[in-house]
Amino acid sequence: MVKPNGGLANEVIDRILELSADAHVQRREVAEDSPAFHSLTGAIAAYGKLLAFLAARQERKEFEPIVGQRFSEHLPAVN
Repeated sequence: MVKPNGGLANEVIDRILELSADAHVQRREVAEDSPAFHSLTGAIAAYGKLLAFLAARQERKEFEPIVGQRFSEHLPAVN
């Protein structure tokens, strides 16, 4: 059972920020006209939209009911 203290919300948001930062770094390493560049640009935009959504829900205290404990199990592990 997850405590309603925002711990899971903060953990998920932190992980998405890490993934976004990694995508930014990778995008700087590829040619601008490459498929990889455009794919990473799309991923970065998606991370931004997800962060906006989660932050709004966290602000309204709606994060835990929407996302739940199982969401964190699907995030890639931090190395």
